[in-house]
Amino acid sequence: MIRLYRFLKPFTAMVIGVFLFVFLQTLGDLYLPTLMSDIINDGVMQGDTDKILQIGGLMLLVAGGGVICAIIASFLSSKAAVGLGTVLRSKVFKRVESFSLHEFDKIGTATLITRTTNDINQIQMVTILIMRMMISAPMMAIGGIILAMRRDKPLTLVLAVAIPLLGIVIGLIASKMIPLFRMVQVKIDRINLILREKLTGIRVIRAFNTVERESKRFDEANVDLTENYIKVNRIMAFMMPTIMLIMNFTSLAILWFGGIRISEGNMDLGQLSAFTQYAMQIMFSMLMLAMMYIMVPRAQAAAVRINEVLDTVPEIVDPKNIKDSYSGKGYIEFRDVTFSYHGAEEPALKNISFSAKPGEVTAIIGSTGAGKSTLINLIPRFYDIDSGSIIIDGVDVRDMSQENLRAKIGFVPQKAVLFSGTITDNIKFGNDGATDAEIKHAAEIAQAAEFINGMDSGYNHEIAQGGTNVSGGQKQRLSIARALVRKPEIYVFDDSFSALDFKTDAKLRAALKNEIAESTVIIVAQRVGTVMDADRIIVMNEGKIAGMGTHKELLNTCDVYREIVSSQLSEEEIA
Repeated sequence: MIRLYRFLKPFTAMVIGVFLFVFLQTLGDLYLPTLMSDIINDGVMQGDTDKILQIGGLMLLVAGGGVICAIIASFLSSKAAVGLGTVLRSKVFKRVESFSLHEFDKIGTATLITRTTNDINQIQMVTILIMRMMISAPMMAIGGIILAMRRDKPLTLVLAVAIPLLGIVIGLIASKMIPLFRMVQVKIDRINLILREKLTGIRVIRAFNTVERESKRFDEANVDLTENYIKVNRIMAFMMPTIMLIMNFTSLAILWFGGIRISEGNMDLGQLSAFTQYAMQIMFSMLMLAMMYIMVPRAQAAAVRINEVLDTVPEIVDPKNIKDSYSGKGYIEFRDVTFSYHGAEEPALKNISFSAKPGEVTAIIGSTGAGKSTLINLIPRFYDIDSGSIIIDGVDVRDMSQENLRAKIGFVPQKAVLFSGTITDNIKFGNDGATDAEIKHAAEIAQAAEFINGMDSGYNHEIAQGGTNVSGGQKQRLSIARALVRKPEIYVFDDSFSALDFKTDAKLRAALKNEIAESTVIIVAQRVGTVMDADRIIVMNEGKIAGMGTHKELLNTCDVYREIVSSQLSEEEIA
């Protein structure tokens, strides 16, 4: 957790201010019992009203100053802690943005959300406690012991028994609570995972009538977390009465033995009053340290999880010497590329070699699991290859900056993703500087203009999170429009026409033909009708290229392609 506090550097002045005002407040708190002793001995016992008013006024002044210091310290500590949380969230988010898909798969989306929200909130809460109590509690305890000994050394033997006893109780309770607190974050991760799956998959859950099963699954995780908290609260419920019992017995012992010392003439009433208050201050400082001792381990567990994210080095990083001089405009070449997913026994792609040129359409077809989507995910460098090389415009993609590489590509993923906002916002996601005319033109080419104009707000129609208020085909067309407005050198369509009817598919491909005539186009498709007119068709099978050529060539040379065609088209259509 100490490592995370280096991010407090911009708030150094606030932290110093907190320590200063807490220091002044603690000094005032330690001075008040002395004034109470003086007002009893010099005022009450002697019947001196002026002395009572004088010392009482000073006590009010010290107490008022302490209140002001406490308010300022609370304000500054809260501001510094919230500032630290803001910085941490920003750091975590930026680091997550740099992750490759492998890091996302490895850590998990649900736990990343928990770490960015709940875990950082734990750090904020404990930071406030530390800044308020780091000076206050030790100073109150040490100062209280010293001042109590100055009042009456023999009576401090009561504290010599009470303080270790209190320390033992706190230590035993904390040893039970710390493991439970560490489990809290893991259980919150589990709830977030189930909740996220339930919300994103609500249609599937309802379609298969598994609402009760999913509710039971969530209830199990919820009850598990609840039981963990109940265990913590049971221990807390035992801790507070136990500590208060020790503190009350300590007060009783001080009054008992103090009364004996007063009757023997070894102590006066003012000293006993001051000693009692110092004892309570010492006890409460021990209680504050106990709270820190209990809360810090939970924050420490959260800090470890945050540091795991910040310390994760992305596998895909920009090279030190970026090559930004290109010999072409959209020329792609795969040279003997092999790629494996982490933990897989066999490579997903083996010895892939082909080229795609500007002005040509390269189609990729194959059975499910043949490696089609994997292949095109390597072009924008979502994953790094095991061996071989991918060359774009004469430069290996690993020698290009990720920003420059992806600026060349208009990528339409297999699962169309829309963001909350208007239709215009979603299309402009591809090119923030696009004009209204360019947006409308892209929508027309993508065959989206008709349904957009049919909406009440047109291009200002609000898209729900994830695009749940539009159909699958509409989402695909908006995703295609988003790629078109980018005007890239390379278009990659990953099965982006699967949700379109044959008529819309044909109209879209006809409109695209002229729009992207000078660009390199790579299309992944399941339908033979989508790829028949391509300049080059690559047939994938079990991670390898089973055939390459035009539609007619492959019908004569590739058995895998013939099987795919015969499963979709009649003999008359094939001929």
